[in-house]
Amino acid sequence: MGLFRSFVFLLGLCLLQRSNTSFIQLNDNGYEGIIIAIDPAVPEDETLIEQIKEMVTAASTYLFEATEKRFFFKNVSILVPENWKSNTQYKRPKHESYKHADVLVAPPTLPGRDEPYTKQFTACEEKGEYIHLTPDFVLGKKQDAYGPSGRLFVHEWAHLRWGVFDEYNDDEPFYSASSKKIEATRCSTGITGINRVYKCQGDSCITSRCKTDSKTKLYEKDCQFFPDKYQTEKASIMFMQSIDSVVEFCNEKNHNREAPSLQNKMCDSRSTWEVISNSEDFKNTTAMVTQPPPPVFSLLKIQERIVCLVLDKSGSMLNYNRLNRMNQAAKHFLLQTVENGSWVGMVHFDSSASIISNLIQISSSSERNKLLESLPTRAGGGTSICSGIRTGFQVIRSLYSQIDGSEIVLLTDGEDSSAKTCIEEVTNSGAIIHFIALGENADEAVIEMSIVTGGSHFYASDVAENNGLIDSFAALTSGNTGASQQSLQLESKGLKLNSNAWMNGTVVIDSTVGKDTFFLITWNQQSPTISLWDPNGTPMENFTVDTDSKMAYLNIPGNAKVGVWTYSLQAKVDTEILTVTVNSRAANSSVPPITMNAKMNKDTNSFPSPMIVYAEILQGYLPILGANVTAVIESQSGKTEVLELLDNGAGADVFKDDGVYSRYFTAYSENGRYSLKVQAHGGDSAVTRNLRHPPNRAAYIPGWVVNGNIEGNPPRPETDEDIQTNLESFTRTATGGAFVVSNVPAGSLPDLYPPSQITDLEATSDEDEIRLTWTAPGDNFDVGKVQQYIIRTSGSILDLRDNFDDALQVNTTDLLPNEANSKETFAFKPGNISEENATHIFIAIQSVDKSNLTSKVSNIAQVPLFVPQADEDPLHPDDSRPNSGVSVSTVVLSVVGSVVVVAVVLSTTICILSKKKNSSRPRTGF
Repeated sequence: MGLFRSFVFLLGLCLLQRSNTSFIQLNDNGYEGIIIAIDPAVPEDETLIEQIKEMVTAASTYLFEATEKRFFFKNVSILVPENWKSNTQYKRPKHESYKHADVLVAPPTLPGRDEPYTKQFTACEEKGEYIHLTPDFVLGKKQDAYGPSGRLFVHEWAHLRWGVFDEYNDDEPFYSASSKKIEATRCSTGITGINRVYKCQGDSCITSRCKTDSKTKLYEKDCQFFPDKYQTEKASIMFMQSIDSVVEFCNEKNHNREAPSLQNKMCDSRSTWEVISNSEDFKNTTAMVTQPPPPVFSLLKIQERIVCLVLDKSGSMLNYNRLNRMNQAAKHFLLQTVENGSWVGMVHFDSSASIISNLIQISSSSERNKLLESLPTRAGGGTSICSGIRTGFQVIRSLYSQIDGSEIVLLTDGEDSSAKTCIEEVTNSGAIIHFIALGENADEAVIEMSIVTGGSHFYASDVAENNGLIDSFAALTSGNTGASQQSLQLESKGLKLNSNAWMNGTVVIDSTVGKDTFFLITWNQQSPTISLWDPNGTPMENFTVDTDSKMAYLNIPGNAKVGVWTYSLQAKVDTEILTVTVNSRAANSSVPPITMNAKMNKDTNSFPSPMIVYAEILQGYLPILGANVTAVIESQSGKTEVLELLDNGAGADVFKDDGVYSRYFTAYSENGRYSLKVQAHGGDSAVTRNLRHPPNRAAYIPGWVVNGNIEGNPPRPETDEDIQTNLESFTRTATGGAFVVSNVPAGSLPDLYPPSQITDLEATSDEDEIRLTWTAPGDNFDVGKVQQYIIRTSGSILDLRDNFDDALQVNTTDLLPNEANSKETFAFKPGNISEENATHIFIAIQSVDKSNLTSKVSNIAQVPLFVPQADEDPLHPDDSRPNSGVSVSTVVLSVVGSVVVVAVVLSTTICILSKKKNSSRPRTGF
């Protein structure tokens, strides 16, 4: 905790509001629309911009050659923080924002951790979220540790764009190879080097041979692979692109399938080039015959936030209490969500549109209250969406001649056949459209507007107790302000009260938040009795009661007390609907708050294709583990489905303990829009902050072997102590936007979903048995219980992967499956492997559900049939010859010959001396 708090970490990017809506496009072999954003916490330094340009320019050339003259970087936008000085070169962004950044230049996860990495929590071949580079890395201060920045950028780009993984593994750096030696995890095996322990104290460094662990039979933890500095091997970029000779990705011919690399584990032992070649990018292009032009850069500077609310007041807004619910949600946005310094205007529309308020800059509560008075009180007429949008543009142009980067928040509940006529106008405007659809008939044409402009799309049903409308407005925080300025939603609950007149609950305010804490209570009929107590039991009073809008709110001055706040609401009439919403901001700008992001893996889907729910909980860039995370998915008619999300590295979850909680969603109830809300609670006895490295961090160069000697780098900065630090209790709520599902059949749904693929199968050898462990899948992906497991073994990893049904089957009669997400264990005695010269037993599992649907074949685990040989013991502990499983016959023969000669000489000498001594010694004994 001390290490974390001592670091003044101004997390300026809205990482937890981002969605996977990158603007990158491939046009004539060139990538366009790339956004590189500099975090507001980064000190102003124009050199950084120049270094970004040099990095991307060098990367473009390297990428072009590495992809067989197929891809290059065509144009890149560099986002400059608002707090940097103005410059005539800086233009105002259009749709570009931190929310959609592909590359973040931001402070490290912890002090000294300048390792580049790609945030990647989806399956093989699926795009990553963003690349994180630190300023020191971009400025070239870490080249000795990670190699040239341009080459490394291509390594990370392959993660981001094509969904490949690293060909090394920090957790399993060595393995038992078919050569019966201990090999370094790498691709290709043509990369030569030595395995050594290299320790330094001050300026003194000691090299020693690696020792084997008695349990694993592999090298102990402190052993490292040191590559030869001068090589001829060309592959692979996903292992160590910093080697000068490496200019290619591993392909089917030179790929190392034996190594326990992340690429093998995540991509069914396919090479990186096989995955890249299967991408849409590759399929839609052909190799170029001429050299590509250098990248073109645009410098964009974040400006003040400009928002115009465009609110529907057509006649249909009188239905289901929609007009009043809209006003409640809009008031929450104006009182709490929108940040100080923002410019806000308002437009009402029905059959036509009118300006209600020109842009007002918010600097205090007086501007906020003035805007509250502009909300509509009457509804009537038709629906003209384009009129509302165009009038919103007029409001913005009254202050700014260009509307680039401005935001329109459009709420509508009605259909409008003419809405599609202004899509092109909206696309070319440079403005961002956020769309809140209210009710089942809200026009779908606006969805396209929000997608093409980089806006958000939300859906709120007419079931008021689900609180969807307030949640939608609450999610509209700026994508370009620092996290300390953003309003974070701690609680969002609603209840329809019938016989029970009470709604009771608690909300936790943790130490990372508490500033500008805002409690909002709404009702449908009559003001309830409101009781609120702080953690000391002191009652909170002075709620502002707005009887016209049927809401009451309280803003806690200063920082609210840390701990459990308790509320109790008593309804005064039967069949009442009550909701509670609690928001707060960061307590201290130097300590990043705990934040949560929620999203689906797709915006649109067609039955029966499954979807995946993701929720990421972070403090700064550090994952939060052990939270109870629940997703509430609401259909168009208001029906809700509740899912517990897990961070267990199984089923839909790719990496265990990365702070990303996931689950499959298949419980479709109808066609149309669905909304996602995720709630997280962390108890102080279970929640931890994970200080370990991210799964996809760049390979650190420990040093090079030059002329047989190690030229070492300083040890990589690691956090060996307090890998996970305890965290206090907290609560968070996040809205994941809307998604649309089609082709859902009426009536009960057939069983179309197989068990999920097992991805964490591990095997260990225990005398004459092989012991397996894995996480149980479910009857429908990761829900329920499978009927049986099919376990097969082979002496060939490719045969097992490609011909699983023909491999030797293990008797699993006594193996009774557990519920999904339980830990499974099974031990068996291996049968005879038919393959000649087999060095390993490879094992894989397939699971079968009650409808006889089978899962994909699991990841392949392996057990060696031998005790692997360590490197030959050199004559001197510091003798650094390349023998890391790379057999150099001349070196071996000369060493063996020398040993034999020395042994003969020593034996002869000892015998002669022994005879002389024995002749003069009196005989004793028998």
